[in-house]
Amino acid sequence: MCSMAVNLTLSVDDRTLERAREIARQQGTSVNALIREYLERLAGTRSSAEILMDLERQWTQKLGRSGRRHVRRDELYEDRLGRARVR
Repeated sequence: MCSMAVNLTLSVDDRTLERAREIARQQGTSVNALIREYLERLAGTRSSAEILMDLERQWTQKLGRSGRRHVRRDELYEDRLGRARVR
């Protein structure tokens, strides 16, 4: 089955659009691509290969906040529990 791309018009306020543009810029993509990816996820139309490629891209581009150091579970929950770690 061949699917055709359809143009879609959205109405959003200027502030929302500017924030979306900034997020897209930070992620190295476009607002159009962000919305398309969101709709594809929402509708469940992304193929397994596309999902895998996206995950692999994220794994290679984002190292997380640990700075590659080992993080213990109790360290992760300190802020949530409101108590300092005892050393």
